[in-house]
Amino acid sequence: MRTASRVLNDDARVADLTRQRVQDVIRDLSFTPDSMARSLRAGTDATIGIVVESVDDPFFSKLVAAVELAASESERPVLIASTRRDADRERAVVEQLVRRRVSGLLLAPTAGDHSWLQPILAHTPVVLVDRPAPGLAADLVGVDDRAATASAVDHLASYGHRRIAYVGDDPGIPTSRARLAGYREAMAARGLDVSGDLIRADCPDPASAAAATATLLAEQAPTAIVSGATRCSLGVVPLLHSEKRTDVAVVGFGDFTMADTLEPGITVIDHPADAIGTEAVHRLTARLAQRDLPALTIHVPVHLIRRGSGELPV
Repeated sequence: MRTASRVLNDDARVADLTRQRVQDVIRDLSFTPDSMARSLRAGTDATIGIVVESVDDPFFSKLVAAVELAASESERPVLIASTRRDADRERAVVEQLVRRRVSGLLLAPTAGDHSWLQPILAHTPVVLVDRPAPGLAADLVGVDDRAATASAVDHLASYGHRRIAYVGDDPGIPTSRARLAGYREAMAARGLDVSGDLIRADCPDPASAAAATATLLAEQAPTAIVSGATRCSLGVVPLLHSEKRTDVAVVGFGDFTMADTLEPGITVIDHPADAIGTEAVHRLTARLAQRDLPALTIHVPVHLIRRGSGELPV
């Protein structure tokens, strides 16, 4: 029985001939290992838990798909939960997954202090995805939001734009705060107007982003807009088209479906959900194998995809 277990666990100490005989018997009996029994013996499940804002969000849906694919390579199932940006719900679903004895967690945290998670790290590895969690010292896989947004401003300024507006999500979210900071810094570095009149950083959904864009067009006359999130772009771009204002240049943070089929196509800073998800699984796998690894921040590279909207001159 012990020899069979060693073969099933790919123990290098098993002789080749013995391994082949056991594998022949397993095949003849159509034996399937009992993953539940294995997890009970180990004290944990092989399953990975992933907690995101919402799988309806284009970025997080791609992220989850990449996590599932990467986890399948090591035969790890994935349990998915959504927080809906609710801190109480986040804590509840995380605690449920921990009670389920998942082997590790991938977490896109809500806003606010996360020191309550620190004790959990002692027995359940956590890798943060896309954004940091204040109060928690853990691995983080994401992008350099500040530098990426600054590059969007620099790109528009290179085409002569000086009145560049910003439409973004709630700055209480670390990624949104970093993107707004990147916008402000790049504008200031070029001596451009960074007054609050050109900033609408309170748009958590497409509807509010569309309303903010309409107000900007009516009151501030920007010649270009940086959209700080995919959900914002899904409001900004349709509004510009409905108002026949496709003369306003746009660079969006994050790609979205049909962005390349519009006229002009939408220039975006690629926010690579697939690369982030894959790298997060790899980091979690490494931490499961070696629990005392130092906490790292891993920035996945981004690049600007030129499609026309960001290259419109003044």
